[in-house]
Amino acid sequence: MIVLFNKPYGVLCQFTDTEGRKTLADYIDVPKVYAAGRLDRDSEGLVVLTDDGKLQHRIADPQYKMEKTYRVQIEGVMDKAALQKLRKGVELKDGKTQPAKAKQIKAPDKLWPRDPPIRQRQSIPDSWIELKLKEGRNRQVRRMTAAVGYPTLRLIRQAVGQWQLQDLQPGDWIRLP
Repeated sequence: MIVLFNKPYGVLCQFTDTEGRKTLADYIDVPKVYAAGRLDRDSEGLVVLTDDGKLQHRIADPQYKMEKTYRVQIEGVMDKAALQKLRKGVELKDGKTQPAKAKQIKAPDKLWPRDPPIRQRQSIPDSWIELKLKEGRNRQVRRMTAAVGYPTLRLIRQAVGQWQLQDLQPGDWIRLP
């Protein structure tokens, strides 16, 4: 079984928390499913859950190179040189990233408001990029955009392999056969 979940901002990508923060258990009442990969607490979007351990491993393990698609709101308007750096791989403290697919995009249609809203600066514009990765290091997208000079303001995972966020609203989930 597969569950697709639109994880809201501020929710931990696990079922328990000793500090009383919101977790997957606050939204998903399907027994014996586990997240196949994680999203940071301050990231939003698609989380794939499954009760199939082999499938979970194929989705989450970088050796299988399952592509993940992110829509990223950044501070500033990314120039071509920065996009090219993302495409070639960026040097981070834990080594160079694999090449990513990166392009500028318009702000997504039908985007839900985030609570709390992102900070807006009158003197600094923001824009959106789409980033496709086949690895999943800790806070990788945020570290990559910062490394090329454009801090991430908002991060929404749109797809994991063949599974898409579609029209799921934050906190909503669907079960696939």
